[in-house]
Amino acid sequence: MKKKKKKKNTTGEKQTELKRYFGARAVLGDQRPRQRQRQFHRSTWMTIPKNTWPRFSRPGISMTLLESRDGLQYFTFEHSRDYQQIQFKFLDSVESMDPNNIVALLQMNPYHIDSLLQLSDVCRIQEDQEMARDLIERALYSFECAFHPVCSLTSGTSRLDYLRPENRAFYLAGYKHMMFLERRGCPRTALEYCRLILSLDPDSDPLCMLLLIDFLSLRSREYNFLLRLYQDWEVHRNLSQLPNFAFSVALSHFHLSQEDQTESEERERLKHKADLLLQDALIMFPGVLMPLLDLCTVQPDAAVSSHDFFGPRSQQTPALAELVSLYVGRTHTLWREGGVLLWLEECVREVLRRVDAKDPLVEDCQNKRKQRYQSAPLNIHRHVILSEIKEATSTLPLEVTTQSVMGFDPLPPLDSVVSYTRPERLRFATAHGGQDPTYWRNVLWSDETKNRTVCP
Repeated sequence: MKKKKKKKNTTGEKQTELKRYFGARAVLGDQRPRQRQRQFHRSTWMTIPKNTWPRFSRPGISMTLLESRDGLQYFTFEHSRDYQQIQFKFLDSVESMDPNNIVALLQMNPYHIDSLLQLSDVCRIQEDQEMARDLIERALYSFECAFHPVCSLTSGTSRLDYLRPENRAFYLAGYKHMMFLERRGCPRTALEYCRLILSLDPDSDPLCMLLLIDFLSLRSREYNFLLRLYQDWEVHRNLSQLPNFAFSVALSHFHLSQEDQTESEERERLKHKADLLLQDALIMFPGVLMPLLDLCTVQPDAAVSSHDFFGPRSQQTPALAELVSLYVGRTHTLWREGGVLLWLEECVREVLRRVDAKDPLVEDCQNKRKQRYQSAPLNIHRHVILSEIKEATSTLPLEVTTQSVMGFDPLPPLDSVVSYTRPERLRFATAHGGQDPTYWRNVLWSDETKNRTVCP
């Protein structure tokens, strides 16, 4: 008889990682006896239900298997008629410009997904990180209780179409939970969530997790995993044309060359490979150097700062500037580690020597920068918005910054697959003296919410 494969417990990994960094007492000290959680009957691996949560009753979300093809299973979430009515009330609450209306809706429907996501953003802006994180975990628990019996998030064969609005909230809840984990000092667990989100739709990658997975791999010291991913995906995804992979793969080789258990010959090989990769990355993306040094509070010497290659000539297209700013803003702390800046300095000097010697790669890369990166796709803009990295958000194009951004569904795809629509109703502006309802959409992303009273 074939032995049943045990499910991977991501929550357990998170607890183990926290215990390793902070000690068991710091992690388990505030947990109450297990018997207080008897109201929860379902075993879950993404989150652990809390006895402080409202009693769970199915909110009207279910998951359907659409088809199985080529060893892959395609699922979608569905909303019941009752849940659709709650969704319409939620949209009315958003247009009311008062977050307390969302709180009231959530009190009546404590596991309504979009309300949990939106209120989590409000709490986070108000610097209530614990409540913001708790609301996201509650949303994930609600989703997991709706999973189809054959859906396996650990197999890598389950797919979820981002074009369907009912599915997008699961992506966003997973992304927000992942970022909370990273900020709490659990990069290894965050990396698992990153891999999960990427596996749901690896071809389209709607949240552009390829712009983040290298950072989480470096943070969790999973250098070999990053190199395997790069080797396996480079042929069909051209990962080397993304600034984050060009620099992070070089950085992974460097760290592997510094490990004590690495033999001397292998260490030299890895260091040589790291040097070449970093030099090529600097030649392809010279616009990375100066902002990186600036965020690392490093003053470049005169030979570097006065050279044209890293000066105005390194200006890039707006699309490339968006990628560069995202990478620098997210990973500059990794370049401050011991020995890394000295290695960077060595490679910069060698790059300048190659530039002055008219290395053909320099002109080739310059032509590639002109031909490529003409415009960034929607998933990159969506990723930048979710990242909230100011260096990157300031580079967003006008067509993005001038439109309303909904926290529970940022930049929805233009070709969304809509299964139900909101009934026709009087516009909020007509009934309320001309106030533009889109104003509220921006309020949830602004500092104005800090002055509002929200009591989840």
